[in-house]
Amino acid sequence: MDELLERLAEVSDLERTAVVLGWDHEVVMPPAGAESRGELRATIERLAHERFTDDGVGELLDAAQPRDELERDVVRMVRRDFDKARRVPGELVAELARTAVAARTAWLDARARDDFAVFAPLLERNLELRRRYSACFPDADDPYDPLLDDYEPGLSTAELRDALARLRDGLVPLVARAPEIDDAVVRGPFAEANQRALVRTVLRAVGVDDESWRLDDAVHPFQATPGVGDIRITTRYDEGDLDSLYSALHEFGHGLYEHQVDPALARTLLAGGASSAWHESQSRLWENMVGRSPGFWRWCFPHAQAALPGRFDDTTWQEVQRAVNAVRPSLIRVSADEVTYGLHIVLRFEFELELLEGDLAVADLPAAWNERMRDYVGVEVPDDVRGVLQDVHWAEGIFGYFPTYALGNVIAGQLWERISAELPGLDERFAAGDFAPLGEWLGEHVHRYGRRLMPTELLERVVGGPLDPGPYLAYLEAKLEPSAPLMS
Repeated sequence: MDELLERLAEVSDLERTAVVLGWDHEVVMPPAGAESRGELRATIERLAHERFTDDGVGELLDAAQPRDELERDVVRMVRRDFDKARRVPGELVAELARTAVAARTAWLDARARDDFAVFAPLLERNLELRRRYSACFPDADDPYDPLLDDYEPGLSTAELRDALARLRDGLVPLVARAPEIDDAVVRGPFAEANQRALVRTVLRAVGVDDESWRLDDAVHPFQATPGVGDIRITTRYDEGDLDSLYSALHEFGHGLYEHQVDPALARTLLAGGASSAWHESQSRLWENMVGRSPGFWRWCFPHAQAALPGRFDDTTWQEVQRAVNAVRPSLIRVSADEVTYGLHIVLRFEFELELLEGDLAVADLPAAWNERMRDYVGVEVPDDVRGVLQDVHWAEGIFGYFPTYALGNVIAGQLWERISAELPGLDERFAAGDFAPLGEWLGEHVHRYGRRLMPTELLERVVGGPLDPGPYLAYLEAKLEPSAPLMS
């Protein structure tokens, strides 16, 4: 058992090194370093893969005799990872990493030029590599299953289709009857320096400190955790809105999850979230259920007035809180309101299936994107930057992840129902600037387990049931009621 843990620690160290390289690439690396960074990441990820899938690890897993419940969970979960990883050749892992760096650079160039054709060849290459990856699992019921399983272990494409269909069918009528809300009060210009001050104030209040956290800028906001006590989050600033605040809260949710994992899981390969959907449940919960609540804005309003002088002199916290909850179809996924957000995800999920199966050619993707955005969300796409080029995921070779954003909302709804029952008066605590009880509850019931449990096992333990869009849809319906206190 000790020898197995030593081997897993080495693999974990290599994987966390790749995280640092990725963070540096996104935040501070000069563009000319992309090619050499691609080789570095390819080498590190190939070494981690080869070290993990070595015959010796299998022998150690067979021989290991766990001494406690934690070690039993390590053996159980690592065995599953090992059996899957063994099917994938190391050279394919390296090529996936190498191509992801090159594709991201092409994506940035394409965005700068507003020219999808610059990115298209690298997207073709990423799709080809993902098809090769999927082919390593010929027993899968659906070619998409192995990709989805990387982010949502144990969930099948068939189950995902059903969950997203139920979510979509519940969202469409909500969009249709959403009230008209004037949200001009939260439209810019807001000076970037002033936004930075507000973001710092809010992050301090919810739990960010200088000892374990850092905040940086990124074209596409993300969170990275190189190790215990090293939580890195990013946001981006646009003077036309306050999305920087919600992006920061979103990434804080991810970071808090990593920050509160049991330290005993460090360097075991289980020191992370149970799945991508579970991770997204945390980010969406802090971004929306906290950040758009009445209590939050009762507390935040004077801080916003101080950070953004003159902008909120002739308004009230109620008007601001109402504005940030407006339902308004928009072009950009990360800026979408809670109700239409799920439709953005359904669209991306459908495109992933069609691209991987060859039913949609890469060259035809921009036109298909524009048409489906018109049909699903009701907006006209003016350019590729605000259309097919808006997300970084496909540039990084990430297929199977997008659906977990929608599933994260579903889980957040189930969690919020449970939290509201167990922590009465939570909104009043937010109004007093006290966010600690929520963080502590999440730490005790969700975060500390890391990856010790399969996603469905964790959901059963925390909320007592399977994946269910019902509570999330009920939460949204309550917000849209004309007399709802959340919107008053």
